[in-house]
Amino acid sequence: MVNRKTAKFLSFRYTILAIIFVVLAGGLVLLPKYEKHEGINPDELLSNSVSPERYISTDELADKIIGQDPSFLLIDVRSEAEFSKYSLPNAINIPLKKLLDEDSIMYLNQTQYDVVLFSNDNFYADQAWILGNRLNFKNLKVLKGGINNWYKTIINPPIPTENMAAQEFDLYAFRKSASMFFGVVYPEQIKVVEKPVVKKVIPKKVIPIKKKKKMPVEGGC
Repeated sequence: MVNRKTAKFLSFRYTILAIIFVVLAGGLVLLPKYEKHEGINPDELLSNSVSPERYISTDELADKIIGQDPSFLLIDVRSEAEFSKYSLPNAINIPLKKLLDEDSIMYLNQTQYDVVLFSNDNFYADQAWILGNRLNFKNLKVLKGGINNWYKTIINPPIPTENMAAQEFDLYAFRKSASMFFGVVYPEQIKVVEKPVVKKVIPKKVIPIKKKKKMPVEGGC
């Protein structure tokens, strides 16, 4: 007989698997070419899906970008319109519906780089990750929370309260520095240029020099 803990685990496992395939099915509607490909089996896909290592945090990514780390590629899977409005530095735009085009595969199927997929949140990026992972593409990661979380943590980091731990203040200091790197300007950075005080120049009085009268020469012939 299967004990309760085992049954609970199996139930959880198959719930996760069901969720994955629901998400995958949503992506397949957009990607009819998918059926032509073969990849890893569902158990391996499930094992990869529940691993926390498939996510990268906004802090980790900001640190990589600032440090000019050459070991990763950024792929924005949102629409071209969303990409044109705002994206992360040096990101490549591959909309989800074009993910399996021949021109796109070369970016996704990488062995030299970590490929970081992102969207507004996790939804489209997770679909892209599942599709790529199903095809056994390596080194795929998802930006946790996507662009929305990037704004909340890096572009507009929350200020810690006085009762928070020192680690929170250290994290805030990093995020604030990162936000300035990405173009955020804080009030204390704005220098007030004071108008120079122009002193009135009082002209000097010119005292004319009086010429002495020549005295007549005395004597004569």
